[in-house]
Amino acid sequence: MSRTNFNELLEAGAHFGHLKRKWNPAMAPYIFTEKNGIHIIDLNKTVVKIEETSNALKQIARAGKKILFVATKKQAKDIVAEQVKAVNMPYVTERWPGGMLTNFATIRKAVRKMATIDKMNADGTYSNISKRERLQISRERDKLEKNLGSIADLTRLPAALFIVDIANEHIAVAEAKKLGIPTFAIVDTNSDPNQVDYAIPANDDASSSIALIMKVITKSIQEGLEERKLDKDKADVTDKEEEFSDSKKYELGEEEEGGGKRKKSTGGGTAGRRPTTGGSGGNKPTPGGRRPPVKA
Repeated sequence: MSRTNFNELLEAGAHFGHLKRKWNPAMAPYIFTEKNGIHIIDLNKTVVKIEETSNALKQIARAGKKILFVATKKQAKDIVAEQVKAVNMPYVTERWPGGMLTNFATIRKAVRKMATIDKMNADGTYSNISKRERLQISRERDKLEKNLGSIADLTRLPAALFIVDIANEHIAVAEAKKLGIPTFAIVDTNSDPNQVDYAIPANDDASSSIALIMKVITKSIQEGLEERKLDKDKADVTDKEEEFSDSKKYELGEEEEGGGKRKKSTGGGTAGRRPTTGGSGGNKPTPGGRRPPVKA
């Protein structure tokens, strides 16, 4: 069953494209018709592409990898931030810091600097410096939080990028392409879908359209995270069962070994006794109190 349908997308206004004069010819396969100088997107193809994208992102999330969401335009930033927080994924909704992917080490230094300032505030060092320095550090901390606070937990390059409006976020697309990071995006009729690996043809300007698609995407990521948790729990149970089985085998082996030693020590009954000679009569004493000599 599809995660969304034609009617939901239609109600959200996902079918509205840009003016005909602003179109990108590469979007021709996804355009249904033109009406009043505006291109209309084929929502049947949008449904298929949403399904493909959701399945791919679900597998990435199930593997325990991070997906970076990029949406700096006014209509999308609040929607993306709110929904992505729910699945604990990093996102960029302010200005894209140039070189964020290609110069990731420098970005990590800025994030660590933010952590250092927090540590200064916690251990009392912050109160020992002058008021002017505190004000400067506080402003720097606020600036870092605004631009990089949402990627503070991103300790390594993301496994994929999800972008809203690739024409607006062309720098992020170029950096991901250079590093070979898979890209997923909502692509309008004024953009080139060949610039990304998974393109969802839809209206990337209407907040209702963005909200619907983001809801479907984040739900698929949540499913992937839940499946990962179930797989991990199942693996833990299997490991415990194997440990229990191994310990039982070891105990049984020790018991069998101990039983064999006890059996060997008993010697099988009369095997260790001195044999008698001459039958029952040979043990009778002679009248003189002496035993008869044993014949060779």
